[in-house]
Amino acid sequence: MSSQQTTSEGLVRVIGRWSMAALIVNCIIGSGVFGLPSILSGLLGRASISAVIVAALAMGVIMACFCEVSSRFAQTGGPYLYARAAFGRFFGIQVAWLVWFVRLTSCAANTNLFVIYLGEFWPHAGQPAAKVAILTLLIGILAIINFFGVRAGTRVSNSFTVAKLASLLLVIVAGGIYLVGMHRIIPAASVIPAPHAWPRAIVLLIFAYGGFEAALISAGEAKDPRRDVPFGLFAALITCAVIYALIQWVVVGILPDPAHSDRPLADVARIVIGHSGAALVAVGALFSIYGYLSGNILATPRITFALAESGDFPAAFARLHPRFRTPYFSIFVFAVVVWLLALFGSFAGNATLSAGSRLFYYGLVCAALPVLRKKQSSPALLNVPGGVVFAVLGVLICAALLTQIEYEKSLILLAAVAVALVNWLIARKRKAPGQMRPGLHG
Repeated sequence: MSSQQTTSEGLVRVIGRWSMAALIVNCIIGSGVFGLPSILSGLLGRASISAVIVAALAMGVIMACFCEVSSRFAQTGGPYLYARAAFGRFFGIQVAWLVWFVRLTSCAANTNLFVIYLGEFWPHAGQPAAKVAILTLLIGILAIINFFGVRAGTRVSNSFTVAKLASLLLVIVAGGIYLVGMHRIIPAASVIPAPHAWPRAIVLLIFAYGGFEAALISAGEAKDPRRDVPFGLFAALITCAVIYALIQWVVVGILPDPAHSDRPLADVARIVIGHSGAALVAVGALFSIYGYLSGNILATPRITFALAESGDFPAAFARLHPRFRTPYFSIFVFAVVVWLLALFGSFAGNATLSAGSRLFYYGLVCAALPVLRKKQSSPALLNVPGGVVFAVLGVLICAALLTQIEYEKSLILLAAVAVALVNWLIARKRKAPGQMRPGLHG
């Protein structure tokens, strides 16, 4: 380990610039891309292609704020670290629990979906004994890989990102050739959008572009996080926007009734490739879902590590393996909780965690930009031109989208807030082990 840079936290910096970008892409593109195009088509028809671009621009405003704020920090924690430095311990702990709960339930939902897609090749995959074995292997293998070092976890994440993008590009290229050959480059108008359709579609797409915050948590293991995280954010946004737009174009242009397709990408592949197309897309879905899991099991356990490092969580979560320099206790706890949620829950149940929690901490990070500029506790390597305007726009975007959330399905959000409140009440009674270092130290 002597040739590797070690931080003051005891972690090892091995995640390079392009690996950070790949990790962010991996944390954004999960299972949604295989079902969302049909929902968007039902809402907006061919205008859904434009909606993908509009949502990317809106997310670009939010990501611009994340870029400047993240360029002030080189430690582990992501949104938790930003909120704590800007607004104090209470908001930091609230954000940490919201991020952790969102990632837990998202991973559990994707794990459930993996079992569903595996049923295409093994009909007994959903039976209780088989499900236990599958979940144990899925999550256990990734936990073991990440236990043995962040370098191994990064390589696995990179590999799945490449496989995931390759499967999606296959559908895009095959569908694009088909549309050009059939002279149907411009899809026919099939739906007249209702007044409420655009806001709902943008909300769905904002969450399709979300998840990037999970990758930012592991900045403490990036080689040059203050430069590489902003680069990775915009590289990932551009990559995902192009893929989402082309996928939407192919689905709307090829399927006769895309709004009523349960598996739109599989149906596209069946038309343009043949009956083997559905199997190819099913394999692609498995790669996409497992890649999403690999990225999250690499990044998300670092949130509890960061909490413990700052004295906001039991010290056990900050334990590092003496040889591999990985937060093995945080990795183990995260893997076990995901396993339990996946085993005893369903895809629909695990997917109902309030989207409002994500919008809440997106808005909070946007608001942190002018606060941190005023505090000047650590200089930003990237000063976004008109940053205060971006911050105000970002907060307004999040506030507007919050009005579109269905809160009756979000009781678990209240549980997360309540647990975070108890955590704060306990944590404030004891002094942190050391003053937080918001800049590049170690």
